[in-house]
Amino acid sequence: MLPLGFGGGSPLGRLLAIGAHSDDLEIGCGGTVLALTRANPGLAVHWVVLAAHGERAVEARQGAETLLADAGERSVEVHEFRDGYLPHTAAEVKDTFEDLKARVAPHLVLTHTRDDLHQDHRLVCELTWNTFRDNVILEYEIPKWDGDVGRPNFYVPLEESVVQEKLELLGGHFDTQRGKDWYDVEMFRGLMRIRGMECRAQSGYAEAFVARKLSLLPGPGGAGS
Repeated sequence: MLPLGFGGGSPLGRLLAIGAHSDDLEIGCGGTVLALTRANPGLAVHWVVLAAHGERAVEARQGAETLLADAGERSVEVHEFRDGYLPHTAAEVKDTFEDLKARVAPHLVLTHTRDDLHQDHRLVCELTWNTFRDNVILEYEIPKWDGDVGRPNFYVPLEESVVQEKLELLGGHFDTQRGKDWYDVEMFRGLMRIRGMECRAQSGYAEAFVARKLSLLPGPGGAGS
């Protein structure tokens, strides 16, 4: 399997991570973000959660601060749109994305996948693609009872220590979720193990994404984007 990097050997400089709810980013791309911040010491991460109130907003901020401890710079935004109702407040959510566009120029954007059956997740993906047309976008997956986990085509192998950190974060920071039958760290581990098998990760673990549109620039300095 051929690994691709950012063109010219340039390090990844700016990452935008967008999630609908307080634990979405940690579940979908927490290991990848941990790995990226450590491989790119100067990485600036802009972390956005759109629907988190009260205790869930506190969880969102605490989870982000823990996960982004090694980031060169970090900015955490937690908005208070109503959980489950994002499509019904789409104009206001769109305004939030337009504001982001004016302030953030990311090299890489992580967002929900288009085929996610949760209505909030789908809207976030749609607005991400509407707003950041000229950026590399990877769509992460959220396992849940809907049975909508799909067929990803982009993999990030993870070291076992990173996998363990991610699972400890999910198990220790999100008390509001623990009573839900789908929220289980062994299930999260199992999905990473399946994805690790699919990409033959040395550790056996990986996170997976949908890379819907990528460009290959032939020649020196154009490894991939």
